[in-house]
Amino acid sequence: MTSGGRRNRNHKPVEGSARSDARGFTLTALPAEGFRGPVPDWPLPVPLERELEVWEWAWRTPQACAWSLPSESWRARTVALWVRVSVRCEDADAPASLFAQLHRLADQVGLTTAGLAEMGWKVAVDEVAAQRSQRPAVDPVKRERRLRAAGDAQ
Repeated sequence: MTSGGRRNRNHKPVEGSARSDARGFTLTALPAEGFRGPVPDWPLPVPLERELEVWEWAWRTPQACAWSLPSESWRARTVALWVRVSVRCEDADAPASLFAQLHRLADQVGLTTAGLAEMGWKVAVDEVAAQRSQRPAVDPVKRERRLRAAGDAQ
């Protein structure tokens, strides 16, 4: 029996592996703070108010930095379809088949972990901000004593 052929998620390069390093494979880093540019106009007919809210949210994600590139402008319509399906999935009586389409569209625009990898993207980690948030607050009294002690040594 055959295995069914190659799938798009099989045998993806892994950033940092020896084989990928030898081939020069790296993922495109997307800024963790998200896209700061203008949100494009809604590309589908007659949006619902909720669709426009989710559209605005989607265009503030790190993935929107990639969607905004001229070479990726075709993706805006797929993002809008993801938004439309996402909003419809919020209904209590949404069919399971709609959720399957939502997941598929999310993959296509990089809004899932697998979709990010498939597009060759990763969300960059702001290591400086992470270290800054982990640093304990400085006690002003202890700081003053240290400064005084350092001044006395001179």
